[in-house]
Amino acid sequence: MKMLLMVECPNEPFNSLVRAGTVGEVIERILAGIKPLEVYFTEQDGRRGAILLIDVQDPCEIPSFSEPFFLHFNATCKFRIVLNPQDLQKAGLETLGQKWG
Repeated sequence: MKMLLMVECPNEPFNSLVRAGTVGEVIERILAGIKPLEVYFTEQDGRRGAILLIDVQDPCEIPSFSEPFFLHFNATCKFRIVLNPQDLQKAGLETLGQKWG
């Protein structure tokens, strides 16, 4: 199942890693380990952030996606299930509308 992983990093320890010149190496290592389908770096609520599209085969994998961000950046991670148009077509919205509408 595809999910969005939204990461929000506080200034510390991120600033210290930037000053030490190691933040890029840490980010590369994390991305190589979790292998996101897509990744975008952005601002979230005034903080550094990232939005990653990940493919989760089993719920037990969730910690493997979030722990690197928790441990290296003291980050906050939020997960959202996402559907592409084909997934949404398979959801049976018409049937659900008839049943529950």
